[in-house]
Amino acid sequence: MSQDENGKSAEAEMKTEVVAKGKRRRYPAEYKLRILREVEECKGAGEVGALLRREGLYSSLLSKWREQRERGSLTGLSGHKRGPKVDPQAKEVERLQRENQRLQEKLERAELIIDVQKKVARLLGVPLEENNRNEES
Repeated sequence: MSQDENGKSAEAEMKTEVVAKGKRRRYPAEYKLRILREVEECKGAGEVGALLRREGLYSSLLSKWREQRERGSLTGLSGHKRGPKVDPQAKEVERLQRENQRLQEKLERAELIIDVQKKVARLLGVPLEENNRNEES
């Protein structure tokens, strides 16, 4: 073990304390509903505070849980995934919209070609009705 000029070991200076990061607490819907029922049953002064201290909760959680209960969002009470909500039909709708757009562009090109063919036929003096009858037979 080597020591520096102050008499401290180099190894002791290298050690650092690593503090574990606290985990976010999650509460199941049943627990939230049970706590809300207990809070509603509290009649005396300070009973709600005692309940919150006993459970290790904050009063702000109670107000959030009450809002969730009033909305009837059981998914909100049981926790929810973060991020954008995925609609199962959204991909199919998007695919169909792209296909619709592609087909409309193709139709516009086909109509443009038909218009040009009609103009060329008029310039050349070819009657179009006879061409249509020949193609149908």
